[in-house]
Formats: sequence, structure tokens, C-alpha cells
Amino acid sequence: MELGTKPVGKLLMQYALPAIVAMVASSLYNMVDSIFIGQGVGALAISGLAITFPFMNLSAAFGAAIGVGSSAFLSVKLGQRDYEIANRILGNCVMLNVIIGIVFGGIGLLFLDPILRFFGASDATLPYAHEYMVIILLGNTITHLYLGLNAVLRSAGKPRTAMYITIFTVIINAILDPLFIYTLNLGIRGAAYATILSQMIALAWQWRLFGDKKEFLHFDYAKFRVEMPIVRNIISIGISPFSMNACACLVVIFINNSLMQYGGDMAVGAYGISNRLCFVFVMVTMGVCQGMQPIAGYNFGAQNYNRMFEVLKLAVITGTAICAVGFFIAMFLPEQCARMFTTDQELIEKSVVAMRYNMALFLIIGAQMVITNFFQSIGKAKVSVFLSLSRQMLILVPLIAILPPLMGLGGIWLALPVSDGLAAIMAYVMLWIYVKRFKSYGK
Repeated sequence: MELGTKPVGKLLMQYALPAIVAMVASSLYNMVDSIFIGQGVGALAISGLAITFPFMNLSAAFGAAIGVGSSAFLSVKLGQRDYEIANRILGNCVMLNVIIGIVFGGIGLLFLDPILRFFGASDATLPYAHEYMVIILLGNTITHLYLGLNAVLRSAGKPRTAMYITIFTVIINAILDPLFIYTLNLGIRGAAYATILSQMIALAWQWRLFGDKKEFLHFDYAKFRVEMPIVRNIISIGISPFSMNACACLVVIFINNSLMQYGGDMAVGAYGISNRLCFVFVMVTMGVCQGMQPIAGYNFGAQNYNRMFEVLKLAVITGTAICAVGFFIAMFLPEQCARMFTTDQELIEKSVVAMRYNMALFLIIGAQMVITNFFQSIGKAKVSVFLSLSRQMLILVPLIAILPPLMGLGGIWLALPVSDGLAAIMAYVMLWIYVKRFKSYGK
């Protein structure tokens, strides 16, 4: 009931803060690895790590299909107090993550070098990418289970517990990284070991939580089996986030190959560093979006459109403020940011350029992200997916195909803010159309 009565500002803070903390922790998780690898292994290792991003995106795509699909389906059944089906969904979630983890990891290991070459690896960066991905793929099932069970925890009314587990994983990873990379002299493999081991410890914590038979939602090993009706429901919900993550994978492959052709290994590394910085502010803004969604969705369903637009307005202002911080850091402190990752002067110089282009239109991107997620929260999934994919597939890919042959490496950098600007305009126009539609219906 509070979603329809409590002051919108307080509600947004209440719902967004845990999501923001979890998102920041998740982004720092990736940044910590990059910093230790760049400082402890070298500039080419950063480029090698950037080559593995499509692998991570593709793995995340499968993880999202199961994690988001299971958690959303689970929420419905818990709301209906159908705990029998809810526990069967949990069992199917575990089994699907195990199966996909093993299959994805096995195929990845079998064709690892050709895949990395396809992703843009050169003779210089392939050894680093190979060393890192062997460990990550061997532990792929652990990663899938950890992410999937955390999504289930959030749906089971334990968002703070899921947040604490994420923060715990980041801290353990940050402790293990220097130990494995420097003390044990494992190089880039050390970062991969730290990642998998921290997730393994977190998974043990999750397993203990779900092992409590006193909870409505708990492990029943008799229900650890694949049931096709449940699987179909999970996949039907999870296909949207899967598509978006898979498209992100394809776009990064396309960008990496273009950067390799026109700028070489250092350009790939520079893009990787700029993305790490960009990712922090994107994830914080996504936390705001997650906090907005239940408030906007509830008030849309209750036809309380004043409150719906109020939370949208507050979320847009907050998202814009967050991205504005990122913009000013990228414009005025890019060299200091780059030096966190590497001491190589060439990589630093290229990273400065990459950051400034990559975040040139960040002042308008926060609003674009909020608007895109707003459409998802009011059930306009097709509009949300279209706006999500428009920047990547409809705008960025064609621009990268057209501009670099005319402008070289600068064409790739220029394509990033141009696609951001056009995607933002599309989001604003779509919102304007729907606002007019609400008013014309007397809503």
C-alpha cells in the first residue's frame, strides 16, 4: 500500500538505495580486477582483458535469461502463496544454471583460441585473454549459480541479503587479487582465481540460506530436476534480458575488431579502461531505475498517473545528476583515472581520448536510461527493448561501419557520442508521444 501513499521521494530513496549499493559493488568488482591486472601485469594484459568482455556479456546473457526469468516467475508464485511451485522453480533455476554453466564453459574451452581471435585478440593479447578465460570458464557453473541465486534472493523478499552478499564478494575479490597476482606471482590468472574463489565463498553462503527448511523458499533436493512447463515460463520471461545482453556482446565484438584494425592493441585497452569508468555511473543509474520501477508500475496499475510521473521526474533528475558527475570526471580528470589502471604512457594517452568521447554526452544519457526503464516498468516491454537496442544495433553498429573508413580511429570514437545523442532523442520523443497519449485518454 505504501507504493500508492508514501511520499514519492522517500519511496524512491527506500527502494533505490539497496539497488544502488549492489550495483556499485558489482561495478567495483570488475574495476578492481582491471586495476590490479593493469598495475600488476601490464598494459597488454588490460587489452587482453578487454578482449574477454564479449565472453562475459554472453555468459551474462544466459545468466540473465535464467536469473531474471526465474526470479520474476518466482515473485508471482510467492505472491499467490503457491510455495510448492515456488520451490520447484528454485530447483529448476539451480538445474538450468548447472546445465548452462557446464555447456557454455565446455564449448568455450573447446574453441577458446578461435573465439578469442574472433573477438579481436592479436598475437600479443591472445596469451593474456587465454590464461584469464581458462580459469573463468572452468568456474563458469559457480558464477551462474551465484548470480542466479542472488536474483532469487531479491525476489524472495531478501534484497538486503543479496546486497550484502554482493558487497562481501567484492571485498573478498579485492583481498585475493593482490595476494594471487603479486604474492603468488600468478599474473592475470591470479585475478581469475580470485574472481571464482570469491564467488565460490558467496555461493556457500547462499547455499546455507536456502538450506534452511524453516523458510517458505528452500532447497528440496527432490525438486532438483528440469520440468519443461516451468522452463518455458522462465525462458519466456528471460528472453528479453538475454536478447539485450547478447546484442551487447555482438556490439563489443564489432567495436574490438574495428579498434584492432584502426588503432591496435592499445586502442582496445583504452576502450576497456573507458568502459570500466563509464560502467560505474551506468550501474548507479541502473540502481535508480530499479528503485523507480515498482513505484511507477504500481501507480500505473492503480491509474495514479500524477504519482507515476512524479517518480519518473525524480528518477530523471537523479539519473542526470549521477551521469553529470561521470561527465565532469571524464572531461577534467581522465588522466588521473587512467593512471589507476596502468603506468604505460601510450595507453594512458589513448584512454584519455576514449573516456572523453565515450562520456561526451553523459549529461543526457541518465535521462535516456531512466525513460527506457520507465517503459519496462509500466508494461511497455517492446518499447523498452526497442530503446535499449536502438543505440547498439540500429545506430552504433552502422556508424562504426561507415565512419572509420573515412576518419580512421577517430571515426570509432566519434560514433560513441553520436549514437548516445540519437538514442537519447528517440527516448525523449517516445516519452513525449506516450505523455500526450495519457492526456488524450483523460489519464
